Amino acid sequence: MERLVEVNIFGQDYTIKTDADAEYIQRIAKYVDEKMDEIVRNTKTVSTLNTAILAALNIADDFFKELEKRKEILAEVENRSMEIVKTIDTQLKQYTGEEEYSE
Repeated sequence: MERLVEVNIFGQDYTIKTDADAEYIQRIAKYVDEKMDEIVRNTKTVSTLNTAILAALNIADDFFKELEKRKEILAEVENRSMEIVKTIDTQLKQYTGEEEYSE
């Protein structure tokens, strides 16, 4: 069910129309606000637009790094799963004397 959620980012109030939980939207807004504050603290920019663009780039960087970590973890899970299947197959072959399982 859609609802309106009030958030404050960088001193500006926004009304967000969303199906998501209000607390979740508040957490997202807080994250964006913190990124923008971080930009202001670490740069000499005073432009809200430049601050927003730099914050968006930082957030996109965080996102793509997490995607890469996820890919690496999934590849590792897949590799370990295949090793487990091979180990089980080998053990079954030794136990039953049958041919190894193959896909």
